[in-house]
Amino acid sequence: MYITRIKLVNWKNFRKAECKLSPRTFITGANAAGKSNLLDAIRFLRDIARKKGGGLQEAVSIRGGVSKIRSLAARQNPLVEIEVGIGDADSPEQYVYSIGIRQENKGKRRVMLAYERVTRGSDGKMLLSRPTAEDRRDDEQLTLTYLESPTTNRRFRLLADVFGSVSYLHLVPQLLRSVQSAENEQPGEDYYGRNFLVRLTSTPERTRKARLRRILEALSTAVPQFDDLKDDKDKAGVPHLLLKLKHWRPDAGWQDESQFSDGTIRMIGLFWSMLEGDTILLFEEPELSLNDKIVEQLPALLWKLQVSSGRQAILSTHSNALLSDMSITPSEVALLESGAEGTTVQIAADMPEIVAMYDNGMSIGDAILPRTAPASVTELTL
Repeated sequence: MYITRIKLVNWKNFRKAECKLSPRTFITGANAAGKSNLLDAIRFLRDIARKKGGGLQEAVSIRGGVSKIRSLAARQNPLVEIEVGIGDADSPEQYVYSIGIRQENKGKRRVMLAYERVTRGSDGKMLLSRPTAEDRRDDEQLTLTYLESPTTNRRFRLLADVFGSVSYLHLVPQLLRSVQSAENEQPGEDYYGRNFLVRLTSTPERTRKARLRRILEALSTAVPQFDDLKDDKDKAGVPHLLLKLKHWRPDAGWQDESQFSDGTIRMIGLFWSMLEGDTILLFEEPELSLNDKIVEQLPALLWKLQVSSGRQAILSTHSNALLSDMSITPSEVALLESGAEGTTVQIAADMPEIVAMYDNGMSIGDAILPRTAPASVTELTL
C-alpha cells in the first residue's frame, strides 16, 4: 500500500494544492517552489505516527510551531490541513486520513486538533470523526491524535504503520564523515545521514553482507576500479565503511569513508536505502554529486528494486539527466509552480501540452523542466 493522493491546505508554500501520487513519483519545480515542503507533509504524518518520540505535539514542535508551518498566503482559514489517500493500484483509496490543526489564541497556546477523520474508501464508512462528544467535554484530548496511540487506532492501525515507517534520505557526505553524533538530531530521525554508518553496521550480519554485495555490483558498474566493500569498526568502536580499489598488491588499496568522494557516499546511501525495506521512501535530490551518466540509470534502478520490494519512492529533483529516462511517464511527474497565492501542483498527465510532447518522443525532462526555469534567469549574467 502507498500514498495515492495528497491534499494540502495552508501548509507552508501551499495555500491549497492536491495531486495524485504514483508508486514512483518525481517532484520538480523551480527553486523555493516547495519540493521539500511537499515531502515534509508526508514526514509530518510520519512524525505523528512514529512509535518512539512521535506524536502531534512533537511533530509541530520540531518544525518551530504552527506559525512556522502555516502558509503565509493563508487568510480567513486559520487551519493547517493535510489529507491523504492510501491504497494500491487496484483500489487507490482504501483509506482516507484527514487532519486539521490550529493553535490556541490565548491561554496555553497549545497545538490543538481542529478535526481528525478516517474513512474507509471501499464503502465510505467513517471509522473516526473528531472532535467527539468526549473531546468537547475535555479539550485536553484534542492535543493528541488517535493516530499516535495504539489504544485508539485499532480500527485503522494499518495507517499508523504506513505513516510511521516512512523513510527519508538527504544524505550529506560531510556529516557522515563526522564520527560525532548530531547534538540537535530530531528524535528518531537521522535527517542528514550523520548516523547512517551506525544504522548500517547494526543490521544483522547476513543481511548486511548481502546488501553490501549488491551495492558493490552497482558501484562497480559506475566505477570499474571498485573491487570490494565491507564494514568495520576501529579500536574505539566507531563504525566505518571500507572500499577497496583494484591494486597490484593484494592487501592494498583500502579506503574508508573519509577518503570516498561525495558521489560515492551518496550512491552507497541511496542504494542501501532502497534495499533497506519495503516502506515508503522519500529522496531529496538524489542526483547531487553524481555524474549525469549514473543519474540517468537511477529511474531504472528504482523500478527494478520496486518490483522486488513493492515500495513507493517519491523523489524531488532538478535533474534533466534523471528525467531523461523514457520509461518515466507524465503520470509519474508532479510540477510545482509558485504564484502570488502560494504554490500549485499539477501532474504532468493533466497538462495536454506536456503529454503531446511526450507522445511525440520527447523525454519528460525536456518537456517539463523549461517550465521550472526563472523567466529572468539570463539577467544573472549582468
